[in-house]
Amino acid sequence: MSQKPDSSRRSISKLPINLEDLLRQRSVEGDRIEYKAGWNPDPIIRTLCAFANDFENLGGGYIIIGQDCDEHGQPIFPPVGVADNQLDKIQRELLQYANMIQPPYFPVLSIETFAEKTLVVLWAPGGQTRPYSAPKEVTAKHRTQHYYIRRYSNTVEAKGEDQRELLSLTATVPFDDRMCRAASVDDLSLPLIRTFLKEIGSRLYQERPKASLLELARLLNVVDGPEEAVTPRNVGILFFCETPEKFLPGTQIDVVIFPEGAGGDQIVEKILYGPIHQQIRTALRYIQNNVIVEKVFKHSDRPEATRFFNYPMTAIEEALVNAMYHRGYDQREPVEVRVNLESIQIVSYPGPDASIRPIDLKKKEFVSRRYRNRRIGEFFKELDMTEGRGTGVPKIRAAMKRNGSPKARFTTDENRLWFLVEIPIHRQFKGEATDHVTDHLTPQVTPQVTPQVQAVLKAAMNPCARDKLQQASGIKDREHFRKQYLLPLLESGLIEMTIPDKPRSSKQGYRLTAAGRKLVSSLKTDH
Repeated sequence: MSQKPDSSRRSISKLPINLEDLLRQRSVEGDRIEYKAGWNPDPIIRTLCAFANDFENLGGGYIIIGQDCDEHGQPIFPPVGVADNQLDKIQRELLQYANMIQPPYFPVLSIETFAEKTLVVLWAPGGQTRPYSAPKEVTAKHRTQHYYIRRYSNTVEAKGEDQRELLSLTATVPFDDRMCRAASVDDLSLPLIRTFLKEIGSRLYQERPKASLLELARLLNVVDGPEEAVTPRNVGILFFCETPEKFLPGTQIDVVIFPEGAGGDQIVEKILYGPIHQQIRTALRYIQNNVIVEKVFKHSDRPEATRFFNYPMTAIEEALVNAMYHRGYDQREPVEVRVNLESIQIVSYPGPDASIRPIDLKKKEFVSRRYRNRRIGEFFKELDMTEGRGTGVPKIRAAMKRNGSPKARFTTDENRLWFLVEIPIHRQFKGEATDHVTDHLTPQVTPQVTPQVQAVLKAAMNPCARDKLQQASGIKDREHFRKQYLLPLLESGLIEMTIPDKPRSSKQGYRLTAAGRKLVSSLKTDH
């Protein structure tokens, strides 16, 4: 991706990500970020080469010039910044030295301001024509080319087996980052792009309110090609097209519920289309409203009741997001969610990536070293839909343990044609009727709640903002209120968001659900 530095537009951001989230490593892992206190072209060009090679298909990375870090690689605030009289020199030399990367590779350069300091941010997506090589020292008189890759948070020269593996990736680009020849720029939706930018807190949303579809699509790196033949990338179609299944058949989630078991006569089917992040959210809401049930047991020897769900929603969410992240969008098979009498099964195609060793498959440890869809994972992280690499299986296991559920099972066939995550039902629900699935009854909830929870529920009788709920609870710490009160009330189905499709919206509000109103009414009666 080539983009010539433009010193005349210094104040306009070119980053499709929130700057503070980037600096504090909230949506991008630390090993994909390189901090440099000042302009030092030799190591910077080597790191750009490594990000371009994108050895593990993570989506490249970022170099932040003017931001120092400690010995552990953590940023030190406030940043040192870059002097204004250095900006032109940095842009000029970057253009010169980036040409020394072979094939030539140019990152996106953006001049940013943070804590009243000027930063130069280089966004380096994975390249389209790898492998790339670069001189060890671009400032030396005699230069020799070397291949560089990222190893954890370091840039290292690719040698031996690593170099052979890198060379085997010649001109191979993950499917989500390839061009979708059947589509055109007009198949992308400007409102979808602007909604995405607003949700992730990108400065592009505010600074470029009148930007064209093509301009924003280029800044997001979801299109490619010259002006006369611009073509969307598959990732652009998946996130910013209203009907991605039109160009990538099978891009859907099928939720199939068997109230009487797989051999029964009743089947409840819900097929979800549209942008993949919206598919996931809609599917999760549907499962929350139609499948999830809570049980409460009171104890005579203590005031706290024991509460648990037939399935922990966190485990389902993690499994479904991972299925959509790691599935093959070049295959015409949808992601399937099957709700049986004793388990929920989430199936995706194909199976785990070949970089996972057979011994790891036997141990049920699915931590891929190379990812099938580098751009999808990048967008999911910016949307707070996934935390990072290797967290999926541990999070599912932890959620099952917290709920007191049996262990989740992870299965694939010997040819790795499919991958199955099976979430068993809680033992206390085993063998019970599942009429709630077809009758759409509200989940059971406990009437025994603390005074703080009662205050929050009463405040939510009329839709209101989060701050008002927190004020009603009397809890001063914002994060404590979120974890201990807001999230549990949402997960239990007592309250819901007023704008569920945009959870990070500045206009987000909360209100009682039918179950919440029923509980508040019962509390009044008991009182």
